[in-house]
Amino acid sequence: MGEAAYNPDPQAHPGLHLIAVFEGAKGLLALATAAGLALLGPQPLRRWVEDLITRLHLDPQNGVLPRLLNAINPEAVHWAVIIALVYALMRLVEAWGLWRTRVWASWLGCIGSAAYLPLDLYALYHHHGWHTWTLLFVNLLVVAVLWRDIVKRRSN
Repeated sequence: MGEAAYNPDPQAHPGLHLIAVFEGAKGLLALATAAGLALLGPQPLRRWVEDLITRLHLDPQNGVLPRLLNAINPEAVHWAVIIALVYALMRLVEAWGLWRTRVWASWLGCIGSAAYLPLDLYALYHHHGWHTWTLLFVNLLVVAVLWRDIVKRRSN
């Protein structure tokens, strides 16, 4: 009484499983984030931002962190939990589809990863570190692998 036999698409790119694991890990991390936010609420976040302002000797009235501190409230945390859950669901569905070599998952992953490219380029323009180059390279590689998978399977 097992599940139907798993027959991967022989035309699928061999890198799909690696990308599936990566996307699944992102989905699980988003689930953990949503659970943490839902269980802890806004107070630990507020304390963390207050500590950061104090440690960095920042003006507690002006700047990005004080504005963030003012924005952290129960309603904002509820919205953050919902957004994290939706993101997690998308990543986990994509991971499942990529693992099962579904072409729709390659489309979903390609579009999702390509959407980050303008942000990667913006970050690269403002922050010239190795980490920024690495993120851009990984994102480009994921888009290329998924696009190649789509094109290869459409041509057959």
